[in-house]
This record gives sequence, C-alpha cells and structure tokens, in this order.
Amino acid sequence: MTAALIIAELKLDFYGVHVLRGVDFTVPAGSFTGLIGPNGAGKSTLFNAVSGLYRPKGGSVRLGAVETTGLPPEKLVAAGLVRSFQLARGFPKLSVFQHLMLYGASQPGESLLPALWRSHTARRREAELAERAHGIARRLRLDHVLDNPVTALSGGQKKLVEIGRALMADPKILLLDEPMAGVNPTLADEIAGHLTALNRDGLTICLIEHDMALIKRLCAPVIVMAEGKVLTQGSFDEVAADARVQEAYLGRRH
Repeated sequence: MTAALIIAELKLDFYGVHVLRGVDFTVPAGSFTGLIGPNGAGKSTLFNAVSGLYRPKGGSVRLGAVETTGLPPEKLVAAGLVRSFQLARGFPKLSVFQHLMLYGASQPGESLLPALWRSHTARRREAELAERAHGIARRLRLDHVLDNPVTALSGGQKKLVEIGRALMADPKILLLDEPMAGVNPTLADEIAGHLTALNRDGLTICLIEHDMALIKRLCAPVIVMAEGKVLTQGSFDEVAADARVQEAYLGRRH
C-alpha cells in the first residue's frame, strides 16, 4: 500500500487541554478515507494541524515521503495537500469565476512586474487558469452561475465552489470537512457523486462527515476518533460493529 498521508503520534494542546493525544493513521493513496467520531473527538482540529493552521506540539505529518510537520498552509498547498472548511466562505463582491481563479497555482498577478507589464508568459498562464476554471465549473455544474456573486448562491452551491477552489490548486490529497453539512438531500447526493468521480479519477480524499449513510456509501477505510485519538479503523461494517465505537457515540451501557 502506498501512503498519501502519514500521521504519527500527532499531539496538540490548548492551555494545557489535550485535544490531540497521539493520533496515528495512514491515508492510502487513491483511497476515499472516512474520518468519523462524536463531537469533540478532535477531527477538525486534526485537519487544522495537518493543513498548517495549527502547529502540532508533537508527532509528525508526512505527505508521501515528504515531512511536512509545521509547514505553513501555502507550502502545503504547493506540495499538494488542500483542505476545505465546514463553513463555505468567500468574498462577497467576487463572482464564482473570480473565486476559482484566485486558487490557481503560479498566478502571474502575484508578482509586481508581471502584473504591471502583462507579458506574453503572464497572459498565457492567465488563459490556462481561466480554461481550467471553466472546466472545473462545468464538471461541478457551476457553469450557469459563473458570473454570479457567491452571495447569490445556495448553501450547496457554495460548498461546490469550495470544492472547485480546492481543485484549482491541483491537489494530490483533498481533506474535506463536512462538505455536505446543511445541504439539501438532492444537492448533497450530487456533491457525493462529484466526489466519487474525482476519487475514481485518482484523487485521494479524506472526508469528515457525520452522515453515516454517506460514510458507508463513499468511504473505505473508515477511521474512528474519540477523545483526541484513533479508536479503531477498518471497513464501515467493522467499525460500526465495534463495541468501543458504539460506546463513544451512545455512551456506556449499564
């Protein structure tokens, strides 16, 4: 098994409160891995530590064979690790197309001289990014709202824009934090279909989700966290049958 992401003994605390208590697991390359657990298990905090928003207090993170522990988010994105957030945010005055363009790699406008002089190389790169943005919008069925401001979109469409922005960065592994949360069932099913197709095309995905029906449908393996560490992992049926998992979700039986 080739590993896309290796998390070893990852620890993080806030003012003495241990939130991650030695998390260990591997995301296989090409997999659609599910990360589940009760509220407060540390799932989103783990994503924040892995993606560079928090600096771990111990342990390591490797992207393939590359040590990435403590790297800032922009370096992790450049290395191929991209994540989404529970709440889809954006710039109110920018259109969907402009949001997608912002996430394109090697933007010529990020440097002063190329932005001012608009060289042939800069214009060609902008055209490449625009073509990629249109392609992603068509794939996610956002092409009919490309010119709309994000404030005019439904909650589900905003989640699709969030996924589209991540795809613009050309990720090797995509960390998704509840991309279907708060979305109507029809659009949630559509998002699940898009993610399945992306995974089938070779993209490694690690998904946090509370809807167990979606986890069962989409994910293998499934990793269960509780109280800041990994409780167990395996197929959905295996973890669902585990008494420790049932206790973590439902409480101890007397």
